[in-house]
This record gives sequence, C-alpha cells and structure tokens, in this order.
Amino acid sequence: MEYSDKNGYATTNNQDIKSSFVAPYMYKSNLQNFTPGKFGQKGPEEDVLVFLCIPVSPGNSRLITIIPRHLWVNVSYCKWWNHMIQNLIVDSDLYLLRVQEEKLLEAGPLNWQKVSFVPAKADANVVLFRKWLKKYAGGQFDWGTKFNGALPPIPPREQFFDRYWSHVVNCSSCNRAYKGFKALKISLQVFSVSSVAIMAATKPGMVSVAARNTLAVAAIMCFVGSLWLSRFIYKTFHFHDYNHSFK
Repeated sequence: MEYSDKNGYATTNNQDIKSSFVAPYMYKSNLQNFTPGKFGQKGPEEDVLVFLCIPVSPGNSRLITIIPRHLWVNVSYCKWWNHMIQNLIVDSDLYLLRVQEEKLLEAGPLNWQKVSFVPAKADANVVLFRKWLKKYAGGQFDWGTKFNGALPPIPPREQFFDRYWSHVVNCSSCNRAYKGFKALKISLQVFSVSSVAIMAATKPGMVSVAARNTLAVAAIMCFVGSLWLSRFIYKTFHFHDYNHSFK
C-alpha cells in the first residue's frame, strides 16, 4: 500500500502493477505492456484500465469501462463484437456478486470477513477497499432518504442477464449491428418463402430440373440460415445464460 486516506488508496504489486481507488467509485490499474512489435507497438508501454462502478440503487450499478483495445482483440475486429465479449466477461461475475451482496447484507456491513474468504495476495485490494469503506463510510453506501438499503428480489435470469436494455439499446455500434442482423434474417426468410412460392407457381417444363433443384436448395439454406441467425441474435443481443457449473 502506497497510501490510504478519505480520497482513496493506491497499491503496487511485485509485477509493477499500480492500482488505485479514487473515491467515490473509480478504480484504476496501470500495468506495463511488454509486447514489442505487436499491434504496432515499438516497445514497453503503460496501459491504463479504468472502471467506474456507479451505485444507482440497492442491487443495481452502472459499470463504465475504459480499456485499451489491443488488450481484447485486434483493431480489425468489429466494435460491437468487442462489446459482446466484454459483456460476457461481466456476466460471468454478475450473478455471484448479486448472491454475495445478499450474504454481506445478512452478516452486516462491518462483518464482511465472516462471509468472505480472501487469503491470496491478489485479494489485497479487496481487503483494502473493505477497510477503507469501514473507516470512512461505516462499511456501507449511504443512500440518504431515497432508498432504505433493502435489496430487491433477484429477477428471473432472462431479466437478470438482459443484454438488450442494459447495453444494446444505448450503444450505437451494437444497436446498428443488431438492426443489420435482423434485416438480414428477414431477407433470408423472404427469399426462402418467395422461392417456394415461385416453384409452386411454375408449371412443369417451364424451367429445367437443375434450376428448380438449385432454387429448392437455396430456399432450404436460406430458411436454415434464418433460424440460425435468429438464435444468434437472441443469444448475442438479448439473453445469454451463464451456467457457472459448466464454465
């Protein structure tokens, strides 16, 4: 620990990773990136990861992240796909954090160690934050008179892991990709139905057997493609369940 006061704290580990918490809700991590030549880098550079976790109401927070692009994927990848990967990573922790929040509330804000096991050196920042919160905020967030601090019931999983209303509708890149995939799905369906209608309306002998077979195969492929695309859209932009027992 480098320092700790009412404005936050800072730490440095043995890999020269500097972390700092800036009250009331910003966490920043500075790390050296030793990958010469990769993604156009000439040598060691310092990356800065910034996380803004803003309390909105009991059980709800707004998470804003600022992360160097090359830490996730190459710059040639689509922005919306990068966002989906990051959302999936957040989802891997989301449910566990919600359950843990209830356990912390039951134990009391000053008794967090009774329901948490943090023996590793990597847990140092977690312990520091809890100590900071206890010293300067009585171990809990002060909602004033707006909320009583009680947690709402855990919603159904489709609502809990909702991707559309929590991100897609507010993100121009993901919203544009979502509308594009939906338009493509409808186009495939229209082509499939139209092809079947054309074959049904065409009298035998008007077109060759090879042409009819080609049209039939294209109709089937478009129909199957639209079904796959429908599942892809739902799983990517609406709801992707996260089963911790298989991950």
